[in-house]
Amino acid sequence: MSALRRFAAAVSALFRRESLDSDFNEEMDAHIALAVDDKVRRGMTPEAARKAALAELGGVTASREEHRDARGLPFLETLVQDIRYSLRALRRDAGLAVFATLIVSLGIGAGATVFSVVHTLLLRELPFASANDLVWIANNNGEGLSDRTVQVSQLQELQRSNHSFSGVAAYFAFYSIGDFRFSRGSEPERLTAVPVTRNFFEVLGVNPQIGRQFTEAEAAFNGPLAVMLSHAFWKSHLGSDPAVAGRAITLNDRTYTIAGVLPASFDFGAIFAPSQRIDLFYPFPLVPETSRWGNTLSMVGRLRPGVTVEAARAELAVHCPRVNREHPEWNAFNPYAAPLREHISGKLRPAMYLLSGAVFLVMLIVCANLSNLLLSRATVRGKEIAIRAALGAGRGRLIRQMLVESMILSSAGALLGLLAAVAMTRFLAGLETQMPLLSQVRVDWSAVGFTTLLALATGIGFGLLPALRVSSMELQSAMKSGERGSSGGREGGLLRSALVSSEVALACLLLVGSGLMIRSFLRVLDVDLGFQPSSTITIRIDPGRNFPDAATRWAYFRDAIQRVNAASGVDYAGITDSLPLGTNRSWGAPAKGVVYTRETFPDGFVRIIGGNYFQSMGIPVVKGRDLAMTDNAGSKNVIVINETLARRLWPGEDPIGKVMRPDKDREVVGVVRDVRHLALESGAGNEFYIPFWQTNDFGSVNLVIRGRLAQQDLEAVVRSELRAMDPALPLSAFRSLQDIVDRSVSPRKLIVTILGGFAGMALLLASLGIYGVISYSVTQRRKELGIRMALGASGAAVRGAVLWQTLRLVLLGLAVGLTLAWAGARALSVMLFGVTSSDPVTFFAAVVLLLAVALLAGFVPARRASMLNPLDSLRME
Repeated sequence: MSALRRFAAAVSALFRRESLDSDFNEEMDAHIALAVDDKVRRGMTPEAARKAALAELGGVTASREEHRDARGLPFLETLVQDIRYSLRALRRDAGLAVFATLIVSLGIGAGATVFSVVHTLLLRELPFASANDLVWIANNNGEGLSDRTVQVSQLQELQRSNHSFSGVAAYFAFYSIGDFRFSRGSEPERLTAVPVTRNFFEVLGVNPQIGRQFTEAEAAFNGPLAVMLSHAFWKSHLGSDPAVAGRAITLNDRTYTIAGVLPASFDFGAIFAPSQRIDLFYPFPLVPETSRWGNTLSMVGRLRPGVTVEAARAELAVHCPRVNREHPEWNAFNPYAAPLREHISGKLRPAMYLLSGAVFLVMLIVCANLSNLLLSRATVRGKEIAIRAALGAGRGRLIRQMLVESMILSSAGALLGLLAAVAMTRFLAGLETQMPLLSQVRVDWSAVGFTTLLALATGIGFGLLPALRVSSMELQSAMKSGERGSSGGREGGLLRSALVSSEVALACLLLVGSGLMIRSFLRVLDVDLGFQPSSTITIRIDPGRNFPDAATRWAYFRDAIQRVNAASGVDYAGITDSLPLGTNRSWGAPAKGVVYTRETFPDGFVRIIGGNYFQSMGIPVVKGRDLAMTDNAGSKNVIVINETLARRLWPGEDPIGKVMRPDKDREVVGVVRDVRHLALESGAGNEFYIPFWQTNDFGSVNLVIRGRLAQQDLEAVVRSELRAMDPALPLSAFRSLQDIVDRSVSPRKLIVTILGGFAGMALLLASLGIYGVISYSVTQRRKELGIRMALGASGAAVRGAVLWQTLRLVLLGLAVGLTLAWAGARALSVMLFGVTSSDPVTFFAAVVLLLAVALLAGFVPARRASMLNPLDSLRME
């Protein structure tokens, strides 16, 4: 025994960097001697006993440092020692460390990505000076763009007589994509320009990076032509030339002066027109001529210092009714005012809250999963902890040591997660969706700070419970943790089972939520569009130049229709000024001879069409006839209406032959099926179709082609025919009708995809947790299972017992999870379409999926248990 004591003292000296107190030496020597003696009595050779004792003393260095800490060593130095010791311990369990780091990185990466999206859409200040003072001012007369915009006269009156706003500006809401033709090289290109009031950028607080604001003369009717360039256009088309201000640029065969270049921080499309690329801006004149165009302007106001949005609303509530009474000849202005931030992304707030809640649930599952993992590891490390406790480590020091290990894992996972978040935010920013501000999403310093806090909370979250559990172990039971028949304690088993059940409950909550959103999204896709988007493409074909007269203009488009319609592979070709799910304008739609009040006067969305438009779109004519090429300026004025407008104007009557007065007397010659022009979630409104050849009141002209060829081949055929007709026509912007439909639902699809990813992550983590607990249980019960099999239990019976243990954990989690899901689903009702919050199909699918995954996770250890050799199990230490 004395020799062993001397050996232990020598080992202790090897680790010593300074003289230790005699009581610590005696404590260490005694422990090594007892450990070696115990192993020799068990049948080990002295040499093997010495090696095993030293292996168990992996914490000897840390124990010496703990002893010094008790004598007043500075905290920072002891923390460094804890970190070094933790790194050594994790290096010994490299597999566990890698696994835990990857799980943490998944959760924190998801959290950092969602935070970046939420911060950009809801929290980060807009890229304007004093952005919180900006207010969106709109008309509140309906859903169509004409119902939400105001007349020039109303804007001018508000500018003159309000007391709440230091400035009120506007942009022309009915601008068209690709209005300007720009030639660069041999291929002409379409550019999108937005007409804005002269003070638009001043009110927003945006100063040109190069050049100046628009002048009064440029904003006059028929004044000098000038444009402001977007930063992206200046960079991509003009090579970032710093001397462009004052130069000329040719657009639509006319010369414009470049007033300036806007800063890169200003992205009109990201804020006001998601998924659109805006290249240019030019002055919109506020004159009687433009006022006669009707409701055309979207307004933004800047509050005076000290004025609140509520005060501005109160003034508008008094101002607008008075103006409406004084000027009955103007279109009515029913005001709506909201902070600009709320207008831009307020509708997305519920979805952002949903994603934030999903991240929170995922992080809870991550913490529960890793807590379970560390609890299992703590049982294995029981002797090590007992040794450190016996050598003087207090409970606080043990808890701190365990938390340091979890914080190291969490920090490593946070670093990987942050890198993943950078990649994910770049991917999201590059998506072409109709979600405002998404293109400006990025990982900034606020996201780094959030990630740091999340890493800290996660490390404490999954490390605290194992630390408390380990630090409260009794020394005697911990020293016996490796002996035969040990199971790690009934209390520890119950704790691990409770964590797994909580994972199942949280996964159930996420599955139900994502299932409801997915079902809702599928219901949106299943709605009757009223048209058939497949096999149909479209391209804008107005040439961007003036025609000498209406007849020449009509002849140009008639030629385009006839050429394309006769091309090989084309079934139908037609034209329209407004495609579905795009910009919508409305006109009055009264029936002739009926007297309406101002409140009951009907209006509807107007479409100017020509050629085989209905056939190209797949819109069926349900009564009467289609519009024909012979419905021209020399024939009777006619109109086709949709089913909703027919019921509105002539309920219970046959509308064919009746007369409407949208612009002039027009006879109804046909009724077509309702089309969802605003959004897939919105029902069809009043709509009517006027022959292209009987009006000049249209802007852009879109050619719609249905064909039998693949899209690329169909584009080539159409391009060839149009190029032969007009070599200067820009022909690079073909779009499929299906792409237009997909883009309209892109925000909902993005939310559903992210939420579904979180649900899948939760399901994976829950299955890993189930597998870990059941596998650990099988390992701990090997002796018991061996005895059962020796007494005649079959492999199937053993498998059944293990699977029943799995099922009990899952059923408990499902009971809690379904209760939470039932309550939580009600909060989703505002985002659901065609699905109730208590949809039985979704709940049933979530239960079946969780049960299937859980039983699959439990089957592997169950099968391993059923293949145990009873003799090996009974002989095991």
